[in-house]
Amino acid sequence: MNVVRLNLIGFLCLFFMLIVPQAFAETGDDPLTNWQPKFDPGKAEYKYLLSCVGHPAIEGVGVGFRIRDKVWEKSDGRLFVDFRPLSLLGGEKDVINKLKMGAIQGMMSSSVAAANVAETLGIVNIPYVIDTFEKLDRFRTTPELWQPFHEAALGSNIVVADITGYGSYGWATKKPVKTFKDAKSVNFRIAEAPVNIDFYKAWGLKFTVMPWPDVPQALQTGVITGLDHTPIVCNISGKFNVAKYYTQLNYAQGLYIHLINTRWLNKLPRDLRKILLDTIEEESAAARALTREQQRDQIQAAKESGITFYQLPEKEKAELIEKAKPMYDKWGGKIGADYFQTVRASLAQ
Repeated sequence: MNVVRLNLIGFLCLFFMLIVPQAFAETGDDPLTNWQPKFDPGKAEYKYLLSCVGHPAIEGVGVGFRIRDKVWEKSDGRLFVDFRPLSLLGGEKDVINKLKMGAIQGMMSSSVAAANVAETLGIVNIPYVIDTFEKLDRFRTTPELWQPFHEAALGSNIVVADITGYGSYGWATKKPVKTFKDAKSVNFRIAEAPVNIDFYKAWGLKFTVMPWPDVPQALQTGVITGLDHTPIVCNISGKFNVAKYYTQLNYAQGLYIHLINTRWLNKLPRDLRKILLDTIEEESAAARALTREQQRDQIQAAKESGITFYQLPEKEKAELIEKAKPMYDKWGGKIGADYFQTVRASLAQ
C-alpha cells in the first residue's frame, strides 16, 4: 500500500512539474509569456536584477523589457537585465530593503513607495505640484529640478536613474463621486506611503492603508469602496470590473522611479555602466511619451465598457489644495524647503 501511495505521489509531482506549466503557457495564462527574451541570458558576464510591482502591459513597466533587450544588444550579450515585474521579487517595502542591502541591483519603485527610500522623493506625490504630463516633462528636463531628485537617495547607496509613469491620479469608486461631499462616504484604499497618509488625513477622508496585492478582494467584499489610483492601472488590472466610476482629480502623476544600488553600479565596468544608464534614459523618455497616449486610450476603452468619468469642480479642487496647505509646510520641510519652493515656483510658471 505504501509503495502504491509513493508511486501515486511521484506521478502527481511529475504531472505538476511538467504538464501543468506547459498547459499554463499554452493557454496564455502566464502574463509574462509574451515577454520572454529571444536570447540565451546564461551567456552574460554580468546580471542586473531589476524589480517592479506593476504589470508589463503598462508602458511605464514594460519599458523594463525594452531596456533588457537594448542593453543586451548594445553590450553584445555581456550584461543581462533580469527584469521581474508583477511583484515577483516581493512587495515594495521588502524589495526596498533588498535593494539597500544589495541583494538585488535595481528597482522600479512606485512613486508612492519611493518616499520610504528618501523623503525628498516624496515631492512627486504632493497634490497639485507635479500634476500634469507637461510639468513632469519640465521637471525631468530641468537640471535645477532634476539633480536634487536624482541624488536624493545617495546616502542609502541608491541613485535615481530615471522615471517612467502610469498616469494621473484620481478616484475609482463603487458609487459616483461628483463632489467632495460624495467622497466623504467612501473608504479609499491608499498605498503604504507616508505622504499620501498625511494628505488624506488633511483632506478629512476615510482611508485604509493596504498593500496592492490585497486590493482585489478588499474591493470585491466592500472592505474598501474606493481606490486612489490612475485610469491606466485601474483598467489594465481589472479594478473597473468592480469600481464603475472614476473621478479625475489629476492631483499627481503616478511614477515608477528607477533606483539602482550604487555599490553594484560602481563595480560594473565603465563601458557597461554607460550602456546601462544611457539606455535607461533613452527608453524612459520614450515610455513617458507613450504613457500620455496610453492614458487617453485606456480612458476611452473604459468609457466604452461602461465606466462613468467625472471631473471634480474647480471650486472643490481649490478646497483640496487649501486643506492640504499645512502638509505643504510639513513635507516641504522634509523634502527641503528651498528645493520644494524652487520646484513649485518653476512649474507654476
